[in-house]
Amino acid sequence: MILFDGLDEICQRDVLLSEHTSFGLGGPAKWFCRAQSDEQLRSVLRRCDEAGVFLRVLGGGSNVLVGDGGFDGVVVKLAAARYGEIRFDGVDVWAGAAAPLSRLVRQSIRQGLAGLECVAGVPGTVAGAVKNNAGGRFGQISAAVKSVRVMDHRGRIFDRGAGELEFGYRCSNITEPVVLAVRFELSRDEPDQLLRRFREVWLYKKNTQPTQQRSAGCVFKNPPGGSAAGLIEQVGLKGWGVDGAKVSERHANFIIAGAGARAESVLKLIGIVRQRVYERFGVRLELEVELW
Repeated sequence: MILFDGLDEICQRDVLLSEHTSFGLGGPAKWFCRAQSDEQLRSVLRRCDEAGVFLRVLGGGSNVLVGDGGFDGVVVKLAAARYGEIRFDGVDVWAGAAAPLSRLVRQSIRQGLAGLECVAGVPGTVAGAVKNNAGGRFGQISAAVKSVRVMDHRGRIFDRGAGELEFGYRCSNITEPVVLAVRFELSRDEPDQLLRRFREVWLYKKNTQPTQQRSAGCVFKNPPGGSAAGLIEQVGLKGWGVDGAKVSERHANFIIAGAGARAESVLKLIGIVRQRVYERFGVRLELEVELW
């Protein structure tokens, strides 16, 4: 363990990433590090930077497809309980990067704070949701972001305020490898009204998405002015499958990992979908799911 000498308590070799993603697919990470403090995290990032080793941070694993051969690099998990803390200060909410987004939404509603109901039913953690600007027809999480605390490749920690942040459709200009926490600015509202809006969003997702099956959420970004799900359905691929992977019959922009599916099955199906849509409509679907 030359790369991580002295960090053997938190760094392991060949940890299966299928056990850490919502798809439940993929091989092992060459290194898997469970950071328990900023100091440990800083040490891991600096060593990877100096050695030229590729690093990824894993949150809830709800938007990731790991290849069957695994990931030839370092995967970092923010494992300490404090990385999942949520604190309220008036209309401001400070949420740790690893806090489940669903818990943040529920607690905000109980506090009578509005602004996050739009991401009800979205899986994953706070960091992933903000970095990728999670949302949908009810709004985007970026509307409530006040500042983001990050750590760069050299382990330096700093805050990026709203004036420095840019958000787009499923993207942001947050390029630092680690988001440590996010401060949201919400607004007061009646808890009953908030709960009603929350239920509206949550029920919509429950009724239109395969929430009880293994997937990574929407596979493709919607093309400008269009719907990826609509295009996939129009080329006749809704419910179509290959080697255990299947386009969801409930929502055509979801791919389900069924019995016998491997990451390669999902990749084959992604390729078929993109080809059919391009041949029919001339639209090149862009991936929303991250390929590791």
